[in-house]
Amino acid sequence: MEKGAATMKRLFLELGGKSATIVLEDAELARSCAIGVAPCMHAGQGCAVPTRLLLPRSRYDEGVQILKAMYASIQPGDPQEPGTLCGPVISARQRARVLGYVQKGIDEGAKLLVGGTDPPAGRDKGFWVRPTLFVDVDNRMTIAQEEIFGPVLAVIPFENEEDAIRIANDSVYGLAGNVMSGSLDRALAVARRLRVGFIGVNATAPYGADVPFGGYKASGVGRQNGYAGFDQYTEVKSVGHPAG
Repeated sequence: MEKGAATMKRLFLELGGKSATIVLEDAELARSCAIGVAPCMHAGQGCAVPTRLLLPRSRYDEGVQILKAMYASIQPGDPQEPGTLCGPVISARQRARVLGYVQKGIDEGAKLLVGGTDPPAGRDKGFWVRPTLFVDVDNRMTIAQEEIFGPVLAVIPFENEEDAIRIANDSVYGLAGNVMSGSLDRALAVARRLRVGFIGVNATAPYGADVPFGGYKASGVGRQNGYAGFDQYTEVKSVGHPAG
């Protein structure tokens, strides 16, 4: 390239998300709710972690009780220990940020069922956040709209399939999501209507070297992996010539 010539560099940006899991009324509820503990893995410090769980009104109370028992049983600890699900967050600054969101959830009227702003028992030193479960969350609340990057789950009720899709898509982000249903065809039909780049159906994770990964909307630009990950760095040339 000539000295002083300008260039535009192609890149891939993955910018986080506020992923939702839709649990349809025909899903196996205990298995579906198990996805709800995902925000405790890596203490919630993962871009595609499903931090919103959408439960149908018809099974809402039952699902909430399952989640409550799960969250109450999680004890934060050393992440190097095989039995530990939830470790500390990365820094004092991040802990303060996460606890600020927890307090915001309380202030905006979400029901705090497990966890909170106090440190876990016996964990006075270090950057600890208790696994925190909010229920009766309105999707307009801050904890449902902004990426917390901590062990916090927001449980949101929905009326029907259309309502669930609307709530899941009501986000500036569009990185990942999950759909749980007793019918694979139904789950796939819902998955096709979600404006996200990475969707798991019935507890699967479509990730591999041949599977494009990336987000819609504010979750980023471009893809990594698969043909799509290579194609975005290539140039296309169009050539016209006389017919005949």
